[in-house]
Amino acid sequence: MNMSQKAINRLKVVLVEKNLSSKWLAEKLDVNEATVSRWCTNDVQPKLKTLVKIAEVMKVKVSDLLNDKQK
Repeated sequence: MNMSQKAINRLKVVLVEKNLSSKWLAEKLDVNEATVSRWCTNDVQPKLKTLVKIAEVMKVKVSDLLNDKQK
């Protein structure tokens, strides 16, 4: 990741913390696993509505999925 790119979401970290796979999340959300992968690498960001759904299925707060500190 270069200096101009920032990790906006913490999805990959939270998946690891909860011992869940991107495949599991993709199945729960009925999306392609490649889509989840792109969210995890911060290539693209999920829409807010999707982020809320991710938080629900992972049993976390939406704020847990976001990086709020500016680096």
